[in-house]
Amino acid sequence: LSAALRASYVQRGFALMSPRLLRLVSGAGRLYTEEDPLVILSSGSLKSAVTNSSSAWLIQFFSSWCGHCIQYSSTWKALAQDVKDWQDAVSVGVLDCAQEENFDVCKDYSIKFYPTFKVRTTYRGADRSIPSVRQLMVNVLQNHTNLDRPKHCPPLEPYSAAQLLPLLGQRSDHYTAILVEEPDSYVGRELILDLLQYSGVQVKRALSSDRPLVDALKLTAFPSIYLLHPNGTHAHLHSEKPLRFFFSSLLRTLPGVQRRLKSSSTSSSGASQVGALPGKQNTEPWRDFDRSKVYMADLESALHYLLRVELATHNTLEGEELKIFKDLVTLVAKLYPGGGSVVKLMETLSDWLLSMPLQRIPYQAVLDLVDNKMRISGVFLGAELRWVGCQGSRAGLRGYPCSLWTLFHVLTVQHDANPTALDNTGLEAEVAPVLQVMRRYIRTFFGCRECGRHFEQAASVGMDNVQNREQQILWLWQQHNRVNMRLAGSLSDDPLFPKAPWPSPSLCASCHEEKNGIHVWNQDNVLRFLRHHYAASNLSPEYSVTPPRLPAPPVPKEHEGGVRSDSEKKSSTQTPRPGRQAVKGEERREVVGVAGGGGGVWLLGLGFNSVDMSLCVVLYVCSCLFLMLLFFFFKVRSRRWKLRSSRLHV
Repeated sequence: LSAALRASYVQRGFALMSPRLLRLVSGAGRLYTEEDPLVILSSGSLKSAVTNSSSAWLIQFFSSWCGHCIQYSSTWKALAQDVKDWQDAVSVGVLDCAQEENFDVCKDYSIKFYPTFKVRTTYRGADRSIPSVRQLMVNVLQNHTNLDRPKHCPPLEPYSAAQLLPLLGQRSDHYTAILVEEPDSYVGRELILDLLQYSGVQVKRALSSDRPLVDALKLTAFPSIYLLHPNGTHAHLHSEKPLRFFFSSLLRTLPGVQRRLKSSSTSSSGASQVGALPGKQNTEPWRDFDRSKVYMADLESALHYLLRVELATHNTLEGEELKIFKDLVTLVAKLYPGGGSVVKLMETLSDWLLSMPLQRIPYQAVLDLVDNKMRISGVFLGAELRWVGCQGSRAGLRGYPCSLWTLFHVLTVQHDANPTALDNTGLEAEVAPVLQVMRRYIRTFFGCRECGRHFEQAASVGMDNVQNREQQILWLWQQHNRVNMRLAGSLSDDPLFPKAPWPSPSLCASCHEEKNGIHVWNQDNVLRFLRHHYAASNLSPEYSVTPPRLPAPPVPKEHEGGVRSDSEKKSSTQTPRPGRQAVKGEERREVVGVAGGGGGVWLLGLGFNSVDMSLCVVLYVCSCLFLMLLFFFFKVRSRRWKLRSSRLHV
């Protein structure tokens, strides 16, 4: 087709579709699914949703056979994700006019071309980029009258100096963020809507043309935020970059700022938030931690729960389950950082599994080895859950899922740092061995079946595209962020640690950029950050459980009821007392004894007890007697042979 004819087709609402696009036309479900952060409407749900809604609606009327609609679907999904936190004020939806059941409703709304956007009026502007549509949404919300304004839509008009300056120095139960911007800027209004789902902070917008306010706050660059604290203090809020994403991230991480949980009643939500405070409904002691560190205690707790709780629900392991478990143990044994007793345990477990010719193993035997009932020296894994970086504000939040993500993040980085660590293990042939082992484990053993289904769905779509170790690190990071975005604001979201894109600007400012008004990741800087954050050098042993100190050898007695020598008494009084060291500046490590039986005294510091030594002595004596019998037997035989040979000679 000529260029003029092609342009004519586009103007009439048609688009030329490539063979790849034609394959997508088979159903609208392939354009938008329930996993997308928008509402899929139909003729039966449109009017009821719009009429009875307390929020405004932005609806895209599209056709599943329209090539441009297919190409634009990714942009619309990105827009819906970008304004996901605005849903109390404006909701985003789609309706497929190509489905027969929707013919009448599309006719009622006078839809003639695709895609067509409906807010209050039809929008057929040429610029359908995300910033333009987002600004359209802001304008519609701001221009609502008081009568038809959405119920939860906050005021978007700028405040004056006369309204804001009296707030300086006043105490309050929340933060007040005054964002001062240029008159044509949308950052302030978008920031107000971004924080609509959060309590503990209010954003008020002001203009840079308000000179009394600007002079009083001593602001020189715009946009800028001036923060009023609940205790009455106030100061300029520093941001690495004057961008919407940076501002919203800073305000969301202020102490006491929490995401409002999605709940059917205010009382239940309030109860959840009260119970989320440290020390309330949580018997575990609160452990102060640094968000820029990874804690060995979280990794050890993940392995403890994985080996002693999650896998212990299986009485036996056989077939594919046994192979997956062997691969997991091998992976951890080869890539777990830092060495120590945990690595010794995983290596011992791996060697034992590989040496077993059985096709079916009772899991109790695995538990006996994990609990070190054989008293093997240097093998230990703490038998308690001790979350630090993964601790939740109350029981049931974060914990094991967080630590399992952390464990596999660490393993991907360790595999990148030690690419030959998996040689001769049977895993070296896989392009992304850490991801493949993780995928098989979650599919087979992970307790949350719905979570496993979501992960398997994501893995089946994108994991096969991973071609090297760098992509392995980034794929897991991207999938973790997708899960965070999907679960943000749900009942499983911790209000004190709300799920948000990670790393935050406070951890890695260079990881974040803005392109055409949209937040984008600088993946080179993200990869650099992940390699540092999950490196062995960034692992903190603070709060980790250390192996118990081995008991001293038994004291020999010269006779029954004898007394110890002076040197023995002196050595016994100098034995250090186990406990927690609280010296400032030193790393805190806690010593926990081994629970369980198994009497006997440790000898030679090698893990042998008295029973083992007795067996060795018995075997030694028996072998000596056997050798002596063999000696006398062959001695007698040799004498008989000599007598026979001498008679024949005579």
